[in-house]
Amino acid sequence: MTAATPVAAGVPAATTEELALRIRRHALRMTSTGGSSHVGAVFSMADLVAVLYGHTLRVDPARPDWPDRDRFILSKGHAGAGVYAALAERGFFPVEWLSRHYQDGSLLSGHVSHKGIPGVEFSTGSLGHGLPVATGMALAGKLDARGHRVFALLSDGECDEGSNWEAILFAAHHRLDNLVVVVDYNKIQSLAPVAETLALEPFADKWRAFGWAVREVDGHDHAALRKTFDALPAEPGRPTVVLAHTVKGKGVSFMEHSVLWHYRTARGDEFDAAWTELDTEGDA
Repeated sequence: MTAATPVAAGVPAATTEELALRIRRHALRMTSTGGSSHVGAVFSMADLVAVLYGHTLRVDPARPDWPDRDRFILSKGHAGAGVYAALAERGFFPVEWLSRHYQDGSLLSGHVSHKGIPGVEFSTGSLGHGLPVATGMALAGKLDARGHRVFALLSDGECDEGSNWEAILFAAHHRLDNLVVVVDYNKIQSLAPVAETLALEPFADKWRAFGWAVREVDGHDHAALRKTFDALPAEPGRPTVVLAHTVKGKGVSFMEHSVLWHYRTARGDEFDAAWTELDTEGDA
């Protein structure tokens, strides 16, 4: 990997768009230095994570266990580098920790882990676990009459898992309108397009049939995302799902819409080319 200008640390992002760019830059460096993958999955959700952590979630970096905080679970835990980057940028832990991602002795594992990491609620990686846990958290919040919300970010391929649909039924039955699912609908999963692996469409209709309020949005349009999240719950008495239409590898042209970049690591010329595109985006 060729040396590049470090991402600014310790200066709050002025906009969620700037935060998303920082997340992509951090993730590119983290996955390249540590030799991990899933950079395409990070890039597709970077705008979602930036709007959540930069605008929507009620959290306090100085008090990560604040009882009234909103809870966030990254169910697609393989894209954990993106959440680590967002947490570091928000001040939950030093940005310098990111340089040790996926290396021996580091707290920052390849799949997101809560062990020793302020701001991470739950370790994920085995798909289909995050939403059931988030549903339990939402039910507990209702039973305790607490005002916090629970957000779960899922991948589209993860929606092949039956455990999710059990949780979807359960959440609607218990009228958990403090629960919000965001689906990173980039339409590519590990080895092939979603439509070829196990088709989800008509996706929105399935959620409606299971009793959820459904909103569809461009997952890279920050104004649309902020407006959508500001209007939660979408319908009182119903959990909300936000189907965010995204592009796998968003932000680097040769990674976009590519199955290859689910597992690939950018190094050498590929790293330099990707960094140049992200650097140019920051200057635009």
